[in-house]
Amino acid sequence: MTRAEAAAPAAQALVLNTDVAPAALDPRFPLARRELLAIIQSLLAALGLSGRSLSLTLMDDAAISELNAQFLGCHGPTNILSFPEEDPARPLELGALFLSVETLAREAFLYGQEPPQHLARLLAHGILHLAGHDHGPEMDSMTDMAVCIAVDTVCGGCCCCGTSDF
Repeated sequence: MTRAEAAAPAAQALVLNTDVAPAALDPRFPLARRELLAIIQSLLAALGLSGRSLSLTLMDDAAISELNAQFLGCHGPTNILSFPEEDPARPLELGALFLSVETLAREAFLYGQEPPQHLARLLAHGILHLAGHDHGPEMDSMTDMAVCIAVDTVCGGCCCCGTSDF
């Protein structure tokens, strides 16, 4: 699979792929499809990327390990992989995200976070990479701000930044 093949949705749409690795449909996944779409839309808005599109593929550790080795030369699973759109003819397309549901659940437990909150953090991180940001304090603060807004938006304003009530 090339990066271009990984990022194939139409502009201004969110494509959610769950057929790549059926094990990703694990009952531990913290959100229903509509909640997942709402959190992604909230993150895009919070990051000033409304009207942009992306593809999200939910995977298990085995599937993401293969991508991690193929594209980054790293062995073993990772939480999220980001592949920015490389075609200048598709300016509204951010690219493709691949997320391991198993790693998400494991990390949320290890970090003492609720899975939906950790999911929002991973998605914000991945979206920022799609938008061209690199690791560092600016990206960290943008991630924190976007997670705060998205968590508050998706749960109807009942959550505060820094809590795990989501």
